[in-house]
Amino acid sequence: MPTVLVVHHTASPAMQELLEAALDGTRAEGLEEVRVLVRPALAATALDVLAADGFVLGTPVNIGYMSGALKHFFDGIYYPTLVAKTGAPYGLYVHGNSDATGAVRAVEAVAKGLGWSVAHEPVVVLGPPGKDDREAVWDLAATITATAAGLTEA
Repeated sequence: MPTVLVVHHTASPAMQELLEAALDGTRAEGLEEVRVLVRPALAATALDVLAADGFVLGTPVNIGYMSGALKHFFDGIYYPTLVAKTGAPYGLYVHGNSDATGAVRAVEAVAKGLGWSVAHEPVVVLGPPGKDDREAVWDLAATITATAAGLTEA
């Protein structure tokens, strides 16, 4: 059974809204046979990564960078999974108040180092999430889930 790992740092109501949109996207029509593991970034492990076929990542912008929790996740899984998931699809959603460039760049650099494949452009939400933002995150998660299941190409 294909598996998608959702790794998130949900430290605000805005991030909770975006997480819920992502989870709804992983349950889109036609994706019922995909197993979805949901892990807070501080609890996700290398074993979770090894069990997954695709990744949805969510982080707030903290001081212009990904959250410390997501960085902790990457620090813990980087070497144990370095060559294990080459080509695996991933997508990123980010929430900030003014600029998310540094956070996106940092996550993309780590994911590239892991050999993961961008299956959806990052969704950047600045300020309070609106309907379009939630729909974009839903689409991101549905795309990653479908790609991990082999229903679409990365």
